[in-house]
Amino acid sequence: MVRLISGAIKALPFFIFWLFCSNLWAQKPVQINDNVKQHIFNFAEVEILKDEKNIFTFDQIKSEAFSKKFEPSERSTPQTTALNTSYWAKIKIKHNRKADNRFLLEFFDQTIDHITVYMPQSDGTYVIKELGDKLNFADRTLSHKNFEVYLANDSDQTQVYYFKIRSSQISDVIIVLRSVNWFISYALDEYFYFGIFYGMILVFSFYNLIMFIAMRQKQYLFYVLYNISVGLFEMSNDGIAYQYLWPNAPGWNQIAYAFFLYGTSIFALLFTRELLFVIAKAPKLNRLIIGLIVVRSLFFVYCLVFDQNLFNYKFLEFIPLSVAFFTGVYIFKKGYQPARFFVLGYSFLFFGFVLKLLIMLGISWLNFGVISYYSLSFCFVLEMVFLSFAIGDKVSILKRKKEKAQRQIIQQMAVNGKLKDNLNKELERQVNERTKEVFHKSIIIEAKNEELVKVNERLLQQAEEISRMNVLLEQDNQELQINVEKVTRDRVMNADVDFEEFSKIYPDKESCNEFLAELKWKNGYVCKKCKNTHFYPGHVAHSRRCSKCAYEESVTSYTVFHNTRIPINKAFYMIFLIYSTKGKISSHKLSEVLNIRQSTCWTYGSRIKTIMEERKSSLKKANKNGWSLLVLD
Repeated sequence: MVRLISGAIKALPFFIFWLFCSNLWAQKPVQINDNVKQHIFNFAEVEILKDEKNIFTFDQIKSEAFSKKFEPSERSTPQTTALNTSYWAKIKIKHNRKADNRFLLEFFDQTIDHITVYMPQSDGTYVIKELGDKLNFADRTLSHKNFEVYLANDSDQTQVYYFKIRSSQISDVIIVLRSVNWFISYALDEYFYFGIFYGMILVFSFYNLIMFIAMRQKQYLFYVLYNISVGLFEMSNDGIAYQYLWPNAPGWNQIAYAFFLYGTSIFALLFTRELLFVIAKAPKLNRLIIGLIVVRSLFFVYCLVFDQNLFNYKFLEFIPLSVAFFTGVYIFKKGYQPARFFVLGYSFLFFGFVLKLLIMLGISWLNFGVISYYSLSFCFVLEMVFLSFAIGDKVSILKRKKEKAQRQIIQQMAVNGKLKDNLNKELERQVNERTKEVFHKSIIIEAKNEELVKVNERLLQQAEEISRMNVLLEQDNQELQINVEKVTRDRVMNADVDFEEFSKIYPDKESCNEFLAELKWKNGYVCKKCKNTHFYPGHVAHSRRCSKCAYEESVTSYTVFHNTRIPINKAFYMIFLIYSTKGKISSHKLSEVLNIRQSTCWTYGSRIKTIMEERKSSLKKANKNGWSLLVLD
């Protein structure tokens, strides 16, 4: 017995410590009280159970066996870090029917896809309420950006509320107990500040749009697009866009923020390039910015087409933000003054982004209230203000440079004016001297001109006489040329000439064909087929095609030259030689003169001699061109 008592005494401290720890770990109910305007459930006040396979039913969840599986939150407010996984949360509320105020539960994170609220009733049953941004906005209990459910405070019981939460992105399970009066007051103030925030964005955007229209500088346009992207991204994050812009498009609301976040990054980089003259002042950084824009665009398209869950990696925007911030610091160090406001503005934005990133990574003590929750929005406002200062500073510097340039131009114009006056005086003096000189010379020139006029008149008379003589000489030359040709032709026909001299009269195939055509159709054209007398030029030179039957007759058809293989000018000369010698020239002599084979000369010569014999009577009556009678068949 003594040992038992002694053992019990020794174990007593451990038992007391266990009771104390159990009291600490046990879930504490939150008391409804008119003096408490709001209460945020945190740490052990919220217990969480992860349902990875989404198989638990509500009957299982509310059972005693599953009640032990719930674990108190290790963070100030729990997070659903596993995407598309169900989480069960439960809280305890000590109701107070004597409270005059009406109370509700509110979920701060309006990006949660599905929330199923199991609300206990005084009779022990549960009422189910569906919430989430995958439902149309009109399905909400209150027309507010967050999710709210009214509490039925009609008993003094301590009741357990269960919530089944499922989301496609990391969300904060921030559950707040609020009196309706406090909720209305807070909501009015919140929407008022939203109006100021988005109103500032509109004012900045409208002002810079006017500046763009007036000055046509791309930096203003990129700044306007950047501000609009920031505004729409914040509206998507805050739930304001879903409430006012697309309340009936929950599908679009799931990914809308990604489009505007993409626009924010792209237009921020483009604005940085234009404002800081990155192309000229930092070419390597300019190439980096262009490459980053391309990569960010490809990543956006990939996420949109293949895996929209990748849109949840918002922390990747830290990269373009860092590049823009580093670019501003680099160019500011190089002495470009407008970059100081740019760096200051991006410092605030950088701070806000890092703060949100650390909160998202689990450093919960940084999430200490409204200021930390909306820290990025506050930083966006400060950034817009300082970026406007940067634009104004740039314009001011450009204005000062312009004024300085104008002063230099005015000074230079004054100097130029003095130089012009001095130059004009000097020119006037020189002009007067030159005028006198020109006047004297003009008198001399006038006298010379009179002489030249007389000389020109004489030359004109001589030119007219020369022209008249040239006309007479030309006429004589033409007559002489005709006579020479005639004499030459007569000589050829009446004397012994060699082939070289004969070739001067008929040098080539063209001249022979031309002579043959004149000889053949000297009495007019008559078609051999239809006796028609009208023709068109044929396809071959000097041939004729009947206009009626289209029969085409070549110049050698129906002549002694038809189908002959001897060059036509040599055939002409052979006929001439045979005719001039009255057929006495031998085939050997013809072959020697014409450089043609003797057999060919004999064949062709025999044919000519036969024709001569047939036309002996007509040849006797022919004149000196009688040899041409041998040509036609």
